[in-house]
Amino acid sequence: MKVAFTSSTGEMIDQHFGMANSFCVWEIGPDDARFLETVPVVQSGDDEEDKISSRVAVLGDCAIVYTMQIGGPAAAKVVASKVHPMKTGTETSVTEIVEKLQEVLRGNPPPWMRKAMNKGSIPSFMED
Repeated sequence: MKVAFTSSTGEMIDQHFGMANSFCVWEIGPDDARFLETVPVVQSGDDEEDKISSRVAVLGDCAIVYTMQIGGPAAAKVVASKVHPMKTGTETSVTEIVEKLQEVLRGNPPPWMRKAMNKGSIPSFMED
């Protein structure tokens, strides 16, 4: 699954969702994890609605976004776009979160995470 992080360096989750200028995107599975890209936020306006919308738009097919902080309206928009927001509350190592996610994925992930893992997947009955 793809996971986005609000990080100014790519190493620490150190930004508020509404202030992030970019997102570091990783592909994370139970056995492998790799950095994919840094996706810049292209802001179309200066009001709060534009700030939130421009950030949600770049999350694309990410299943989860980790951020230091996120406000209620922004979290609601993230959830509405089928991305699960996770607040760390403090600066946290991206590598630490990646390792914790892999550990959960190797075990018995909660239902919301199993659903997130399948985000973007083609249902088996539609494959040919």
